[in-house]
Amino acid sequence: MSDNDVVSGTFRALVESADRKFARVRDVPAYGRVHNQHYFHKVFKAYMRLWKYQQEKRSKLIEAGLNRWEIGEIASRIGQLYFGQYMRTSEARFLVEAYVFYEAILSRSYFEGSNSSSKAFGKKDLGVRFKELRFYARFLLVSLILNRTEMVQLLAERFKALVDDCKANYRETNFKEWRLVVQEIVRFMKVDTAFMNVRPLRYSTLFDSHPSSLPYVARFHAKRVLKFQDALLTSYHRNEVKFAELTLDTYRMLQCLEWEPSGSFYQKRAVESKENGTFIDHSGASAASGVIDMNLAADMTDPTLPPNPRKAVIYRPSVTHLIAVMATICEELPLDSIMLVYLSASGKAGRNNVTQVYNSGGSHKSSKNKVPLPAQNNSMPESCINNKGESSGYYDQYLWFGPRGNGGLSNLYPGDIIPFTRRPLFLIIDSDNSHAFKALHGAERGETAALFLSPLRPAFKNPADANFTQNGSQFTFFLTAPLSAFCQLVGFSPSDTEAEVYNDAESILSAAFSEWEVILCTSTSLDLVWAQVISDPFLRRLILRFIFCRAVLSFFCPPEDSEQYLPICLPLLPISVSPDSEVVQSAVHRLAKHLSVSDFFHFVDT
Repeated sequence: MSDNDVVSGTFRALVESADRKFARVRDVPAYGRVHNQHYFHKVFKAYMRLWKYQQEKRSKLIEAGLNRWEIGEIASRIGQLYFGQYMRTSEARFLVEAYVFYEAILSRSYFEGSNSSSKAFGKKDLGVRFKELRFYARFLLVSLILNRTEMVQLLAERFKALVDDCKANYRETNFKEWRLVVQEIVRFMKVDTAFMNVRPLRYSTLFDSHPSSLPYVARFHAKRVLKFQDALLTSYHRNEVKFAELTLDTYRMLQCLEWEPSGSFYQKRAVESKENGTFIDHSGASAASGVIDMNLAADMTDPTLPPNPRKAVIYRPSVTHLIAVMATICEELPLDSIMLVYLSASGKAGRNNVTQVYNSGGSHKSSKNKVPLPAQNNSMPESCINNKGESSGYYDQYLWFGPRGNGGLSNLYPGDIIPFTRRPLFLIIDSDNSHAFKALHGAERGETAALFLSPLRPAFKNPADANFTQNGSQFTFFLTAPLSAFCQLVGFSPSDTEAEVYNDAESILSAAFSEWEVILCTSTSLDLVWAQVISDPFLRRLILRFIFCRAVLSFFCPPEDSEQYLPICLPLLPISVSPDSEVVQSAVHRLAKHLSVSDFFHFVDT
């Protein structure tokens, strides 16, 4: 047996061993604290050993017939492992490591040899083309979450071209599913780039920490302080904007609950100049060496930041699965911690969340432009009856998580949430039936829950913007990108606004948030439910944005429609930050006046 045969045999054995270990961890749920972490260490170790071996024996392996796509497949598996760890832990370093490996595959064209136009490869390599398609889909998802907009655009173009090429060269194969994936990313990019934020969705210490109010936050003391370490995020709507298993709304919430590294935010240097005029390549190491710079991620992360809260992002769950995940997180929740649950779903079975919308054609001195509200749908499931023969209210209305014709199996009732109120809970319901969950308040089994309930109807100047299947949820948008949501409300895109005007608008909003922070931290009427979470930067930011959202919608919609078009928080926040307070109203008025949209609002005595 030749030396090359020995090397090739060892390589194949390492591949098989790594693949077996990979299969054991691939389907481990991305929620709950994994108690068999040693399996993950084993599979990482196996792939790193395999990667190192192919680097050291590259020339002999190539002589023995190693294809470049096989190297790409190994790197792709490593990237997949890192991304899986990110989804389980929310640690940014894993996401960055995945990006590093995927970018190396792209820059070195590891899968290019599988191109059917190459003389060395033909239609027999259809399996390799599928590997390449999966690589592009996975790299697109990582780049989306990292906000690498230029890379997303490049990958989307190449991905579409690859699918078109596959359709042309493999006519006997159905690529319908891959065409749908292309349509998904195009649709996602259209929405995401329409409101490209000057500021990121992630929590930025540069933009979201307000120097003037920081001392008040630091000095704030509550009888009890809860730590925010765990969240569950899910949405279930027909035809909602999504890519892969990440919907637009969960994408926005996921980023909203993470830290942004200070400085360049994952911006990797392509080249930098030295004093002697030569350049250092930082693109992931040279293609010739075959070495991926494992330490490159250190330049793309910020070790000074606290860990991100862990987030279980669940795609289109059944009700039983959703409850099981909540139970797992609740069971493992550390003492003095709070769980955030974000649920976005329709309150009507098997329908889009495209509801009647309030639209404004100008000043609210007249409400002639109001769209009539539809009659309430009274076709509710049979409610639970208590011992007195009265409806409890906990099982009358619901959120719908399921396909058509699935009956009550797909109904999530307020009563289904009650058992989880034995532990601290921050619940955000974004639905056209969200107010049904007011029944939770006062029905808790140990801990009073913090509730954010969305409006039942969206409100826009242009009714076309209310299409949920095109723009996602308005309430979620306000909680994750408040100024962009404000711009969408009044009918224009930040991209249509001069950068200086938009930046000044951000400053107005930032000053308002800083002032409201001081009010909350010095209020004597702040409910303990809010007091015990106000010290957490993520939850505090959500509270401030809720105050803004409620105020904006209050001034935009006529008072007689407030029940339909305003969000609700329970327990109540102090009156000093209500829409009626001068400090809140004046801030919204300043912002509207700055953007020349005051006529769309009805301000009182301003």
